[in-house]
Amino acid sequence: MANKRKRDNAPESEPVEKTEQQSTKKVKAPAPTKAARASSNSSTSATPFKVGSTSPITIQVVAGSYDRILHGITATITPTTTATTTTTPSKNNKKKAAAAETTTSYKVSFADTFLFNAHASAIRCLALSPPSAPTPGQKGVQKVLLATGATDERINIYNISAHPPSAKAADDQKLLNSITPRPVLENPKNRELGTLLHHSSNITRLVFPNRSKLLSASEDSTVAVTRVRDWALLHTFKCPIPKAQGRPSGDTAALGAVPAGVNDFAVHPSNKIMISVSKGERSMRLWNLETGKKSRVLNFPKDVLMEIGEGKHSTGEARRIVWGEDEFAVAFDRDVLVFGMDCRPRCRVMREVVVGTKMTKVHEIKYVSLGKEEGQEEEKNVLAVATEDGRILFFDTAEAELIQPPAPKEDAPEKEEQQQQQHKTKLFESKTTNAKLIAQLGGKTAGVSGRIKDFTILPVEDEESGKRSWFVASASSDGRIRMWRLESDDLCVGKKEGVKAGRQVGELLGTYETENRITCLGAFVMIPRPEGSVESEYEFDSEESEDDEESDDE
Repeated sequence: MANKRKRDNAPESEPVEKTEQQSTKKVKAPAPTKAARASSNSSTSATPFKVGSTSPITIQVVAGSYDRILHGITATITPTTTATTTTTPSKNNKKKAAAAETTTSYKVSFADTFLFNAHASAIRCLALSPPSAPTPGQKGVQKVLLATGATDERINIYNISAHPPSAKAADDQKLLNSITPRPVLENPKNRELGTLLHHSSNITRLVFPNRSKLLSASEDSTVAVTRVRDWALLHTFKCPIPKAQGRPSGDTAALGAVPAGVNDFAVHPSNKIMISVSKGERSMRLWNLETGKKSRVLNFPKDVLMEIGEGKHSTGEARRIVWGEDEFAVAFDRDVLVFGMDCRPRCRVMREVVVGTKMTKVHEIKYVSLGKEEGQEEEKNVLAVATEDGRILFFDTAEAELIQPPAPKEDAPEKEEQQQQQHKTKLFESKTTNAKLIAQLGGKTAGVSGRIKDFTILPVEDEESGKRSWFVASASSDGRIRMWRLESDDLCVGKKEGVKAGRQVGELLGTYETENRITCLGAFVMIPRPEGSVESEYEFDSEESEDDEESDDE
């Protein structure tokens, strides 16, 4: 009988010498291909959507809510260029030099595409697949799969058109728009495909790592892998249920039970490695997607947990996890830890001195690709963190930009020494470095005071100049969906002169009131409709051969 696999403690942040009894293992992950990077749902797509400088952009936004309502919205962003001429006197004050400047302003208009009760209880999560390949028989028509999970143990699957509604559909709905309080632009090609019953508890996470697979996590402590072609359950990863050791029950678990379930998981862009974090565990689990077996269990270092506020009386469990290029970030209740590929804690994020405010709750984390910098082959990534106070913070996690922790105080006051002796506590010394704060979006300065529950960052690139910008869709618990725009210079790491770290960035384009408590959000840039395209009612008949090829390659 094989020996049981022991837990491995995550190494300390300081390098240690390898011995015969203890050695540091490095997570071996192959370099992701361009297609894998673009299709990964763990971070913002690295491939920007190319658009013209004067072409309108249509973004499909999907939001789930506590009220069981699934809300589909199209945001059409129209750029307007205005030319202004400024005259400046010359040195002799006789001739005036005229300079022409062009400024571009953006206007957004929202319209409802669908609005219905999708589940019998609160919607917890949703996922959008990469667009399908252009179908030759349908003149390049593409579609996107939408999966929603709720506390009713069901996963609903929908088929959404990747193209904006046609002009004919807009003309047919003019009469409907005249009697509705909000514009309606329904797409008749959006259809429901069915329901999956692969779990026995609340659905907590959904991810399309590629077009052919759907991964789902639940509070039944399982992660299911589903094949999209026939929606067959291929494999189920089973996470252990923690033992009852004085843990609470009632609101957090059934009577006599313990809080259990997978909080989140992240698939590496190579689609060969997965990391999961669960309730009641101060650890993360590495899974091999090729063999379907557990690879390792890594405990979070106790001293690092104490530093981020996850002490003895806290759960110490991770809430969110996301992959980067050569690192991965793990979000806790009020802080985020960044680990290298050797599973060593590289830095933390939400230190009060860096953020400028008291530690606030973290709701969502994602990586944003800034593209390639001059003289570098790899793309630059920054970490985006959504907080309770209505901000999205952007951090640079590169090793060269890390901030050293503040030095401990040499002489403590007598009162503090007496209190420490009375409570038999010791002064904890901060040792973990902190990521550099680049900029922040939203917050009280921008009129956003409520928590940002979820957000999506969509990169776009100008076809003429090659300049990259980002559209950010953020959702708050007060039911408001905000559309922002970030310039290419807003997320610069601070190498330019006069650029202040942690500055307020972003332009608020518009706000949409859903009148529902939003829990999750997803969005994608809609592809312009090809000329002469005719959509079919279902796409799987024409894509069956394509899915077969994708599954064979994996």
